[in-house]
Amino acid sequence: MLERIKTRVWPAGIILIFLAVAGLTSGVGKLTYSSLEKAFYADEKTINFVRPGLELKILAAVINPDGRMAARIRITDPLGVGLDRLGVFTPGPVAISFVAAVLPKDKKQYTAYTTRLQTSPITKVSATQASADASGTWAKEAEDGEYTYTFGTRAPTTVDRTATHTIGAYSNRNLTAFDLGTNYASATFNFVPAGGEVTQVREVIKTASCNSCHVTIAAHGGSRRGLEMCILCHTPQTIDPDTGNTVDMTVMTHKIHMGGDLPSVKAGGKYSIIGFGQTEVDFSKVGFPPTPRNCEVCHAQSGANAASQATAMFVPTRVACGSCHDNIDFAAGKGHIVQADDTLCSTCHRPSGEREWDISVKGSHVVPEYSKNLKGQTIELLEVRNTAPGQNPLVTYRLKDSEGKILAPSQMDSLSLVLAGPAPDYKAYWSEASRTDTLSPSGSAVHTFARAIPTDAKGTYSVSAEGYRNVSFEGPGRIPTTVRDPLKNVITYFSVDRSVVEPRRKVVAVEKCNVCHVRLELHGRNRNQIEHCAVCHNPTMTDAARRPAAEAPNEAISFATMIHRIHTGKEQGRPYIIYGFGGSVNDFSDIGFPTSASDCGMCHVNNSQNLPLKANLQPVTDPRGWLPSLGVTSAACLGCHSSKDAAAHAQLNTSTLGESCTVCHGANAEFSVNRVHAR
Repeated sequence: MLERIKTRVWPAGIILIFLAVAGLTSGVGKLTYSSLEKAFYADEKTINFVRPGLELKILAAVINPDGRMAARIRITDPLGVGLDRLGVFTPGPVAISFVAAVLPKDKKQYTAYTTRLQTSPITKVSATQASADASGTWAKEAEDGEYTYTFGTRAPTTVDRTATHTIGAYSNRNLTAFDLGTNYASATFNFVPAGGEVTQVREVIKTASCNSCHVTIAAHGGSRRGLEMCILCHTPQTIDPDTGNTVDMTVMTHKIHMGGDLPSVKAGGKYSIIGFGQTEVDFSKVGFPPTPRNCEVCHAQSGANAASQATAMFVPTRVACGSCHDNIDFAAGKGHIVQADDTLCSTCHRPSGEREWDISVKGSHVVPEYSKNLKGQTIELLEVRNTAPGQNPLVTYRLKDSEGKILAPSQMDSLSLVLAGPAPDYKAYWSEASRTDTLSPSGSAVHTFARAIPTDAKGTYSVSAEGYRNVSFEGPGRIPTTVRDPLKNVITYFSVDRSVVEPRRKVVAVEKCNVCHVRLELHGRNRNQIEHCAVCHNPTMTDAARRPAAEAPNEAISFATMIHRIHTGKEQGRPYIIYGFGGSVNDFSDIGFPTSASDCGMCHVNNSQNLPLKANLQPVTDPRGWLPSLGVTSAACLGCHSSKDAAAHAQLNTSTLGESCTVCHGANAEFSVNRVHAR
């Protein structure tokens, strides 16, 4: 057994003295929490007493000669002060569960020792699944949060004591009695039972890669955190007996992220897993924000997110490849030559080849829009003249290719300049093609807008640019392919009445969008910067120009309303469908946000979600909403909070003087935006 540390029970009064000496009654509580956490808003006395948060660490592990397994752990608050597991001497009980698994020397994935037998009430089939240990026993090691857990499960007599073993622990600290929610923590510990250094591990993807989109990758209620924990149970040994689907991490993760792009789903099938409490989770409508061909979004090959075994993505196997390409039957030779095992896979499918779209692993996954054939070009908006109300603006600009050589406007396949205003919150815009503008000897061109600035215009207006060149090359399957190579949108602001130039408020940043989307490019890749998107998606805009009359009323596409509704599609309680170019039907009703939709900071910059919003913003048109016209604050909030009750609340707090949202939801109010969204 692990070496025991002598224990003694301290009286409650001594515990309180210890806490005071440790500094837990000093006024430092809120300094350790962000405004997106519930603890930030608790009163100082509560924080200093409870010290919300949970840290879990596995200190040591052992497999005794008789197969008994044990682990020594330490649970503490964020300041490192030990917690009482039962919640008697420190606030909040801590529930902890354990998994034990081995990484066999001849295998790439774990096999769990801790298992359960699960029988499907649907198919009546039983399956042995990796699970948490049951019937283990606890021993308290010290008063600083150390405990020893002895497993109820024993390692098999055939255990290879020279192989890597891993103990996983997941836990939660229940602080709901203090209105501080539940804190979660997971930990893993690698060891070799016979002694010596751990040399064999499994790290194909880092948790940090998942957290780029998911913020904190967590499952099963939130207690299992990090891939290091997930891979101990999600192994080839575990089957969902209800559907027959494996929940092996490789297969399951690929299939989840392929979702609606799975060949089996496109053929009319579905991909789902039935989990705890017989709850079916259907992933058939999942859409990966970038293209699922972009493997390196998860399998980062360089930088901080690169795993130690990142190159494993270049080692093809029937299981890994067949999880995405699930219309292939390797045994029967359907969609691929017969492949009895994985030994010959890399003979044809090398890590990389000499050209894009060859049959190498990297080549076959090249996204045409990311092809090296696309060199790019840039535009500079040099000057805007004739900017008074009633005048036709003259815009001087310069185009260059990727090598810095001047391009004539006629060399672009599409080029447009967009005039819009007023910039703090646009009311209208108009776009004019500029490919016919003449190139001057100096290498610049001038576009004179046919449409004048409105005679009653005031404040700041903007000019922005969009365009692309079509590039043709030999694409996938050596088939001639033409792809748009777009400009990066640029924008410039100017005053029409000699007032101070006031650019449109910055609410989100495209860099934040690209954390998940990689390259946010819409409308044929033509619109790729948020500042340009907001020009068209202004408060007055709906999809009226594209929606058939029979499908009226129209749908709001004001930026805040539209983005909130898209990212909370599943939670809307009503369809959110936008008609686009060519009458395309874009249904966002099944979109699920990869993290909590209450995590406003995933998209917003500079706490721009907080109230009050900028003064004198335009009312928002929302024909399909509960309120056909509403204030900008109400519109933003009702974009997510789509119920009739929420709309009534907004309506009741709006008068002829405007919205009173800031009274209760202002940055320092009791129900501030950050506070009500805190986790």
